[in-house]
Amino acid sequence: MHASQNSKAPSYLGVGGGKRVLVGMSGGVDSSVAAYLLREGGWDVIGVTMKVWPQDCLSRTEDKCCGPQAVADARRVAHVLDIPHYVVDEAMDFERLVIDYFSREYRAGRTPNPCIICNEKLKFGNLWEKAKFLDADYVATGHYATIRHTETGAILCKGTDLSKDQSYFLFSLSQEQLTRVLTPLGGMTKPEVRDIARQLGMQVADKKDSQEICFIPNNDYKTFLQSHLGKKELRTGGIYNTSGKYLGPHDGIEMYTVGQRKGLPGGSPQPLYVVDIDPAHSRVIVGFETELIREEFEVEGMNWLGVPLEGSIEVSVKIRSTHRGTLAVLHPMDGKRALVRLQEPQRAIAPGQAAVFYHHDQVRGGGWICRKKTSAG
Repeated sequence: MHASQNSKAPSYLGVGGGKRVLVGMSGGVDSSVAAYLLREGGWDVIGVTMKVWPQDCLSRTEDKCCGPQAVADARRVAHVLDIPHYVVDEAMDFERLVIDYFSREYRAGRTPNPCIICNEKLKFGNLWEKAKFLDADYVATGHYATIRHTETGAILCKGTDLSKDQSYFLFSLSQEQLTRVLTPLGGMTKPEVRDIARQLGMQVADKKDSQEICFIPNNDYKTFLQSHLGKKELRTGGIYNTSGKYLGPHDGIEMYTVGQRKGLPGGSPQPLYVVDIDPAHSRVIVGFETELIREEFEVEGMNWLGVPLEGSIEVSVKIRSTHRGTLAVLHPMDGKRALVRLQEPQRAIAPGQAAVFYHHDQVRGGGWICRKKTSAG
């Protein structure tokens, strides 16, 4: 199957004209097929895999994204496609920009999203610096999202396969970054991508998708934080209900996130959930499930993707990556902060998570859910 035979393929796939593109190859089926489609479309393709693990982590990351097995798989695919392949060591920046961010957010009583930061800082940040060094015009990935290139700029939209759509994870990219990015799989479904890989005889055709944060073994973030920070550095304190009553101690606010039910004191007539965290006093605030419901919330660090919002608009908002989205009215408060009023109240809106706003299939902007400022600022 050639790119030109796929009616859903972006128009730029067939007009490469020898332009050079650096493809971030993670060793999975998506980036492998993305590289193939671009090569078939006439692009001069170079594959690059980021090594993000220091030597002492390799044993527990053998089959993780950007781990040793991923590097080997990417190299094997590049050989099949007959394209150059390089491995770049990003371990120090991954530790500094992604893992340290992850730990800082939990220490601040927020729930982080390291994949978004990795995309912004590494995959479309550091990787672009490598692209410039190799005289590449674009960076491409296997993300299921659509980037429409126009004369006035780039527009980020959902991918055709809504069950795999990854536009949420790209909201923080700048307009400058988006204009240099190609996403060949935006108009395709996962089964179509796997079919192409099988037809090409790629060993990664049926490789399982990663469902976990790549640097968290067994998806156990608590054990990771205890090891990374050290148990003595955890911010211990008390668990309180929403009326201010002390219910017992906790081993660190880093061990809790909004919406959590496990690990809380018993003896309540109804199940208790974490409804907030008070980082200033190292308190975990718990309440009943009804107390998790919010009608509005604020976001900070807004990225308008090059087109600032001048007035309130109705949008669909996703409050976490797995959220289906719900209607809301977005009210800009200043250049980097906004108020979101929900049409239907939502559960467990966690500070630190990204809220991404859509107008139909287009990403209108996004920001980071935050606690409301007090009158004292």
